[in-house]
Amino acid sequence: MTSSQDAAAFQALAGVTTATLTTILLKKGLRNVWIRGAFPLASGQPRLVGRAFTVRFIPAREDLATPESWSSPKSTRAAIEQMPEGCIAVVDANGVKDAGFWGDILCARMARRGVAALVSDGAVRDLAGVLSTGLPIWAAGAAAPPSVAALTFVDWQQPIGCGGVAVFPDDVIVADQDGAVVIPAALLAEVAALAVEQERLEGWIMQEVEGGASLPGLYPPNAENKARYENSKQGG
Repeated sequence: MTSSQDAAAFQALAGVTTATLTTILLKKGLRNVWIRGAFPLASGQPRLVGRAFTVRFIPAREDLATPESWSSPKSTRAAIEQMPEGCIAVVDANGVKDAGFWGDILCARMARRGVAALVSDGAVRDLAGVLSTGLPIWAAGAAAPPSVAALTFVDWQQPIGCGGVAVFPDDVIVADQDGAVVIPAALLAEVAALAVEQERLEGWIMQEVEGGASLPGLYPPNAENKARYENSKQGG
């Protein structure tokens, strides 16, 4: 997709809940799209949409997971310098919660580079400092020990498994108060269109419920209510 098509799809998705997206993707045959363990660390985060920039860790191996590795050309520090503005960094931290894969200085650099958000199934460290950077973060919590206590950094922009979900570079991430959902890159335009229509339909259903309507035949709508809904879109 072109950048203008991206922008239009992202704007549409910014108004669609992750709950709706999981339903749309389920109907497309994709059941495993919600990243387990990734929740907003700060309250009141707006819904964010962006292309995934993937970061991969594996379990710690003592000869590789050392403080010296932080200075390697293949390091978390180097990965951050490759993150484009507007991306959402998705970090496969193996679901580790007793070591922090990322800290405040790394988050500050990401914020300065214009990274939209950080999503992970692991824990951050230096929580107060991390929150102070203003970088929106979806993660499994906080832990004091450094990443090398439990993880070995491997590479960036590879396929990863985050929270039990396959994430490929440039897949689309939508994150809100319910967590983070992965939309396969090839399905972006179709899912965006379907999701906007689903949100519109559910908004109409909610109005009907608030007006006293009962749910059978309304949610999901039967033929009669589908016709009423279509008529309402035409201003009838």
